[in-house]
Amino acid sequence: VQLQASGGGLVQPGGSLTLSCAASGSIESIISMGWYRQAPGNVREVIATISSSGDTNYVDSVKGRFTISRDNAKNTVYLQMNSLNPEDTARYYCNAETFGKYYWGQGTQVTVSS
Repeated sequence: VQLQASGGGLVQPGGSLTLSCAASGSIESIISMGWYRQAPGNVREVIATISSSGDTNYVDSVKGRFTISRDNAKNTVYLQMNSLNPEDTARYYCNAETFGKYYWGQGTQVTVSS
């Protein structure tokens, strides 16, 4: 499984961004996909996941602001991020889980600053 993330950038506080993660390869083996983020000096944390059946989960800090979705026809997972604040600044990684293995994209930087 190969993952290509895109959509990061610089945004002002209160703004929005949408991240995309395109999957290729053995996509039929993917159980769930998710978005993680890692800020400098911090551990990588999971922020949102979506299963193959469409069930979603979010970390409390992004509930109500971020939405994870998937387009199966395009083999792509999205993360719509609204009401961004400086604490959301991090490198965002997409992740795919298969049976017994995890795959990672290269990450995309999100910087929230005025």
